[in-house]
Amino acid sequence: MEITERARGFLELTRPGNAVAAGLLTFTGAFVAVEGPLPLASVVAAIVATVAATAAGNAVNDYFDRDVDAINRPDRPIPRGAVTARESLAFSGLLFLAAVAAAVTLPLVALAIAVVNLLALVAYTKLFKGTPGAGNVVVAYLTGSTFLFGSAAVGAGFPTAVVVLFLLAGVATLTREIVKDVEDLAGDREEGLRTLPVVLGRRTALAAGAVAMVLATLASGLPFVRGTFGVAYLALVIPADAVMLYATAQSFDDPSTGQRRLKLGMLLAAGAFVAGRTATLLSLST
Repeated sequence: MEITERARGFLELTRPGNAVAAGLLTFTGAFVAVEGPLPLASVVAAIVATVAATAAGNAVNDYFDRDVDAINRPDRPIPRGAVTARESLAFSGLLFLAAVAAAVTLPLVALAIAVVNLLALVAYTKLFKGTPGAGNVVVAYLTGSTFLFGSAAVGAGFPTAVVVLFLLAGVATLTREIVKDVEDLAGDREEGLRTLPVVLGRRTALAAGAVAMVLATLASGLPFVRGTFGVAYLALVIPADAVMLYATAQSFDDPSTGQRRLKLGMLLAAGAFVAGRTATLLSLST
């Protein structure tokens, strides 16, 4: 029973849902960017690097957040005693090494993104988390950059569709992080963290996230306007935008549900880009 609980604790440290989702976003960036056949070895290496780095960041975040989590998230592995703080730190180190080992096989631009992201993960936990807006922006960049990383991994550069994906995912994540800070307001105040809701108040912070979300959803129309993707993309990205906008509005009254639906909307938007690229490839083959 104890072994099972410890194994479950280590798994929970990685936030497996978030880690796998990040890997899927990296695949999406590669698929949307590349014009020919996917170089499978590079795609697999990029996905492994992304999943391992995301899992490592989550584990080290739990290490540094153990005191706050004792108030806000007592069911997490360290506060409930499933793993020790030292074990979580060592575990994150192993995951970071796995991410680096996968990333060194990729093109130089992708490797550079991986190095910047690994440094940003460490800097976030040590320097930026709990500062007004800065920590939110770092997490938003890290999420959006999974698309850039996937594109760079297959040597495709950064086409318009990938850049829009980066912006849309980044802003959706920024808004979601603000909403999560609203959820954690009591514990963050007690620990002396200066998050946006603590500094600006919950409604002003949420309003800032809502404005950013509106601008991002407007930008999602660019691939259609520029002729990169057609009607299939538009038919799917509009509902995804609607989910994200509704979730943002819902966050004012129900932050917990709002932030979950924001994540769903972001994944739906990524699916719209995949559908857009698939439709384009099918039209070229006929």
